[in-house]
Amino acid sequence: MELAKVEHIQLPAGRRVLVISDIHGNLTFFKALLRQVGFCADDILILLGDVLEKGVDSLATLRYVMSLREHYEVHMLCGNCDNLTFHFVDQTPDIPPEFYNSYVFGWGEKCVLTQMAREVGVPLESPADFPRLRAVIQERFAPELAFLRSLPTILLSDRFLFVHGGVYREDRLEQLTAWRCMKNDNFLSLGLSFHRWVVVGHWPVTLYDPSIPSAAPIILPERHIISIDGGCQLKWDGQLNALIIPDGESEDFSWQSYDGFPTAVALDRQEASTGSINIRWHENPVEVLERGEEFSRCRHLASGRVLDILTEYLYEKGGVTRCEDSTDYHLPVEPGDVLSIVRTTSRGYLAKKDGVTGWYAGRIQS
Repeated sequence: MELAKVEHIQLPAGRRVLVISDIHGNLTFFKALLRQVGFCADDILILLGDVLEKGVDSLATLRYVMSLREHYEVHMLCGNCDNLTFHFVDQTPDIPPEFYNSYVFGWGEKCVLTQMAREVGVPLESPADFPRLRAVIQERFAPELAFLRSLPTILLSDRFLFVHGGVYREDRLEQLTAWRCMKNDNFLSLGLSFHRWVVVGHWPVTLYDPSIPSAAPIILPERHIISIDGGCQLKWDGQLNALIIPDGESEDFSWQSYDGFPTAVALDRQEASTGSINIRWHENPVEVLERGEEFSRCRHLASGRVLDILTEYLYEKGGVTRCEDSTDYHLPVEPGDVLSIVRTTSRGYLAKKDGVTGWYAGRIQS
């Protein structure tokens, strides 16, 4: 198994550090977020990995990151989606060959291998086309391949440890398995605490709360952990987060996000609801009790909860009816609050406020 590659970094006082994770080929969101935070040559930009895959602009996003490095200080980590290209070329045993069958043809145009094949006109219709594609990638995409191979697993400074998925300790980092650092699901549930600040992505933060869907970064001062994956490209209400560290010696953290939704100003007050549910992808089977054109009455099988779910959020997989991430939470809103409008319905708005998704039944002004 490949071991973690550790790179040491200096984060000096006086230079702002921007940390972004899990762009997943959404170049529009990435560029918009950089503009929003005022990214400039004085900043240090750290990308926590998963720049690629699951987005139609994965190849373009990779090239954009490579071009940024020519003019700015940009550090990119390897995520569990960023090593797929060179592992595919090398046919490394870390990833079984059959994985690529389902991945390439399952994700289609959202897979970077498909995007490479299309760019050079190489057929990619079955696994029989893989040998030719491997040869073409080595020949035509040598700079991109070399860049991906060079990515570290961990960035380490005096006060911070940056890694895509998570780590189990702070010492002997070079002895950790790279894959377990990149794909460390449900990292916060391990109960670990650290001396340095450990900053991670990989696991969309909305998965941690069974009641309220929040894509805002989770900052745990008592454990020195920050988790920032906002579900960009994977969640219908996902966002791309930027953690802002004023400089390498500061703990005065802030964050901004971009979600691409239209915004509106709330005109009415609404109190937060209690006892809400956040249905997440790993427990999303439902029973449809009454299907409607706009909303369907459903029973959430894992909890037994009955609630109305947007009909467009329902889908079939493996013979089971499932739903996209759904909630019955009502947002706390004050007049003048700016909301991102996720969906406009006959019953009000599915909206976001400060990264939290919920329902708002009041009036808005666009």
